[in-house]
Amino acid sequence: MCCESKRRFLLLYATQKGQAKAIAEEIRQQAGAHGLEADMHCISEMDKYDLETEKDPVVIVISTTGTGDPPDTARKFVKKIQDKTLPPYHFAHLQYGLLGLGDSEYMFFCNGGRTVDRRLQELGAQHFYDTGLADDCVGLELVVDPWIDGLWRALKEALQLQKEKEGMSSAVDAVSSSLSAASHAVHELKLSAEVKNLKLEDEEARGSVILSQNLDDIHLVTPARDTGPSLVHSVPPLSQSALNIPALPPEYIEVEFQGTQGENPHLSSLISEGTTFEVPVREAVQLTREDAIKTALLLELDIADTAFEYQPGDAFYVMCPNNISEVEELLHILGLSERGDDFICVKVKQGTKKKGASRPQHIPERSTLKFILTWCLEIRAIPKKAFLRALVECTREAGEKRRLQELCSRQGASDYTCFIRDSNVCLLDLLHAFPSCKPSLSLLIEHLPKLQARSYSASSSNLYQPGRLRFVFNVVEFPAGPSRPVSRKGVCTGWLAELVAPLLHPSKNSLDTKGESSSTEKISIFPRPNNAFHLPADPSVPFIMVGPGTGISPFIGFLQHRQKLREQHTDWEFGETWLFFGCRHRDRDYLFKQLQDFLENGTLTHLKVCFSRDSSTAEVAPPKYVQDVLRLCAKEVARVLLKEKGYFYICG
Repeated sequence: MCCESKRRFLLLYATQKGQAKAIAEEIRQQAGAHGLEADMHCISEMDKYDLETEKDPVVIVISTTGTGDPPDTARKFVKKIQDKTLPPYHFAHLQYGLLGLGDSEYMFFCNGGRTVDRRLQELGAQHFYDTGLADDCVGLELVVDPWIDGLWRALKEALQLQKEKEGMSSAVDAVSSSLSAASHAVHELKLSAEVKNLKLEDEEARGSVILSQNLDDIHLVTPARDTGPSLVHSVPPLSQSALNIPALPPEYIEVEFQGTQGENPHLSSLISEGTTFEVPVREAVQLTREDAIKTALLLELDIADTAFEYQPGDAFYVMCPNNISEVEELLHILGLSERGDDFICVKVKQGTKKKGASRPQHIPERSTLKFILTWCLEIRAIPKKAFLRALVECTREAGEKRRLQELCSRQGASDYTCFIRDSNVCLLDLLHAFPSCKPSLSLLIEHLPKLQARSYSASSSNLYQPGRLRFVFNVVEFPAGPSRPVSRKGVCTGWLAELVAPLLHPSKNSLDTKGESSSTEKISIFPRPNNAFHLPADPSVPFIMVGPGTGISPFIGFLQHRQKLREQHTDWEFGETWLFFGCRHRDRDYLFKQLQDFLENGTLTHLKVCFSRDSSTAEVAPPKYVQDVLRLCAKEVARVLLKEKGYFYICG
């Protein structure tokens, strides 16, 4: 196709945390090598494309968020195509291929992609390429890589059929004959997330490089006999293989240091979801005993002087910074310890070969270096293979360079999964493991994703406690291991625990702790309404709640709200309520012993609890887990759900 202009296809992505966008950018980058040009847009930019008149093939990459929802960026699109007045032939002209991203650990696997795929089919759209469903539980690349490899042939066949169709004189004959030809010509690609069903055609892969090196020229650390592979070294056959590695991503960002004069942007400018609220932490309570396996904290925020609104069942986001010690450590490794407070200007590199290059939206045009590393970039993110490929070029020592090449290669896919992905390795871990790797600041800005706000369920009712917002969380712990030299706490939970340490009252375990703290600590939050996880609109409808561990959190808000409604509306009819709660030990992590109060005042009809690690001397062992208690109550649960049309809520 060197003598022809490149053929266009429309490339749409819908992303929540940047994963789908990164894959779409990879598709756009590879397209040129196949004589194609991707017209790429976020699916929310509906003013820049029109599926109702689109003639070229469409490729859609879409993730899943929440409990099987399409990402926030796809909400308007999904609402538009779900219009029930649209006729079944609305998209009869449309040819598309869809790649869905999901996680099989969640019940509604890839439901964001499935929802769009199903609706497009209902509206008459035709597949030119089989749908791919990638599973983050085992590694997205196991499906993504071969799906992209097969995409080019399918696209060219679809474009050829389109060209033939355009040359026909009769529109009716054109549609009929093209669909017939398409069904015969398009090659089916059966994709499975299971490695055993996957066949990688390495030799035919385009947009990647076959790398063959003389291993005698590389000084490799020879492992002891019978030592298996690790993050820093491999074993045969991988250590002796020629490698198929990704093409080097083009550089597109440049950074200019501008001294120390200026002011950092407000945190609210870093989000696109609306207004942020800076609110004081009014109270903090440790709900677990010191010897509990996990530490659970309850925080109460003062929202009285804000316009923040929520209902029981809603979640909200907390904006959190990276750990300051890790930021300082990263600055030290980059050789920029003395320049953390310098302002930098981030802009697109002149002459970059990256198509459609722009400054990432989560990076301010001008701020201090420390601000970017603290509030903008997810420095704990698991490095993608494209990032590893770029780091190869920043690594001097030949053995380290080779190992990074292996980890980003097709042949090293299982090593990548084991030592990078499953080990939760981050950039700092890599820089410690490969000390000759010295990336530039611009490379980090290009490859590190946006630092995401963390979502928590409200554990209170504004009706019960006006002007107060409570939430409960476990302080996440990542122990040290072979690939991670030090233990770490969760980015947000670790920061919150440190922030409220002076306020903690370990002896208190109460829903209604008295006394206010004099804390001046504030955190920034913004709402995330949940349209599905609310109390029944009709209070006479019974409902069942299952909340093991901190999963009980939203149900405290449910019960507080229900108690207040019962007090205010004595003439209303209220349905029965069930709560199934489980934890390890009754005396260590029974988070809310005051559930008994709800039981006694009639707000809660049935309370069923179980403790998985407590020993028992009873002749018949008590149930250990909530599912065991549910089985014991099977007839009653069936009655509530089937006969009385009750609601069933689960949070874990």
